[in-house]
Amino acid sequence: MSGKKFYIGGDWRGSDDSFEVRSPYTNEVLAEVSMASREQITEAISAADAASKELKRLPRYELAEGLRKIAHGIEERSLEFAESIARESAKPVTTAKGEVSRGIATFNWAASEAERFAGEIIPVDTHKNGTGKTGWSTFVPRGIVFGITPFNYPLNLVGHKVAPALASRNSIIIKPSRKTPMTALMLAEVFEKSGLPKSALQVIAMDTDNMDVVFDDERISMISFTGSAEVGWGLKEKAGKRMVSLELGGNAPVIVDDSADFQRSLERSVTGAFSHAGQVCISVQRIYVHQDIFDKWTPAFVERTKKLKTGDPLDDETEVSVMIDEKAAKKAKSWVDEAVSNGAKLLTGGELDGAFLQPTVLTGTDPEMRAVSEEIFAPVVVIEKFTDFSEAIDMANHTRFGLQAGVFTGNLGNAQIAAEHLEYGGIMINDVPTFRVDNMPYGGIKDSGFGREGVRYAMEEMSEIRLVVLNR
Repeated sequence: MSGKKFYIGGDWRGSDDSFEVRSPYTNEVLAEVSMASREQITEAISAADAASKELKRLPRYELAEGLRKIAHGIEERSLEFAESIARESAKPVTTAKGEVSRGIATFNWAASEAERFAGEIIPVDTHKNGTGKTGWSTFVPRGIVFGITPFNYPLNLVGHKVAPALASRNSIIIKPSRKTPMTALMLAEVFEKSGLPKSALQVIAMDTDNMDVVFDDERISMISFTGSAEVGWGLKEKAGKRMVSLELGGNAPVIVDDSADFQRSLERSVTGAFSHAGQVCISVQRIYVHQDIFDKWTPAFVERTKKLKTGDPLDDETEVSVMIDEKAAKKAKSWVDEAVSNGAKLLTGGELDGAFLQPTVLTGTDPEMRAVSEEIFAPVVVIEKFTDFSEAIDMANHTRFGLQAGVFTGNLGNAQIAAEHLEYGGIMINDVPTFRVDNMPYGGIKDSGFGREGVRYAMEEMSEIRLVVLNR
């Protein structure tokens, strides 16, 4: 077991309070992590305030250079990062390596965006009152961003707050998940060598009871939160007048119509449903299959699910490991049992062993069952049939969430209908909703939140637009 300090004001600091980080797979204690006190949180805000003023004066090339150094630093320690992710989150190491690759790309994109992040010429002489005048807009950094990140992507979802904040000249304080703080602290180690202002990034583990320190400090200009809908909307109520960005939960559907590529839709849906044990906000949770192929497609999906390799997240062959903790697994299991007791049919899985829930497939469900209507965030998927495409659209939209959806079809008309009528922030045609490239606008509607990640889009949200009009 190792002791871990938090990163504040360019230094590594400890405190009298700490918590254990345990491996979800072995339950061994991986580290004892210090928690910042209320006074230290205020100190971090003061340091971030000073750094935000330094960042405003940095030329673009220095910002870009610092961000590329971070990307390079992650790359140099890529295996170490992947193993850290696998140990503290139980994400299979092959998937963790993919997250590290994406994290590197996120910072490289941010470096490129930092070089060209600018406003535009505003042609104010389109009206006679604007004759003799020239207008342009610029982006002004908000100041201090407070980022709150979840356990499931302990590097790249931290990166999706840190990289655009720095690229748009904001300082940022990260509060990582208490389940997975070690990877975020490792990123702070990389940041130390970037040459950027030393307090531009700070990573502090803290007790949620001390969040009032953040809410009460007017120097915090933006809160960027990724996590559950319940916590996110509650946070928004407390945030007051400051800018808030919420990337919340999902309940992602897939539609497979009778013109779809059978094998591709099958393989991608299995991957989308069970990657990282379904603990992804765009994990495939509901699949609607055309009645003409349902009786062939569904057994094939179940058979492929049964062949998934389960076990140790550090084993390169493992596809599905344990969930983040036993409490989360028991909650998902209770929803599965509830569905079955109310008439749903269990096609495979459903067995619980500690924090491991077998990959589970249900059918014959009711849309109001919690395993169908809420975000289960577990290796559980529901498969139902539909008769015509408009019915499938209605079934997919029957949820309070709206993050991403997937549609498999060879029919261009159906693809266009899906693009127009699915109520989601992102619609993937001939792929699963789990697809994400880190420069695309990513975010949801309804209870899935508001605002967009994706480096350039997050930079815009972390900035104010300033208009300048010059009277010649």
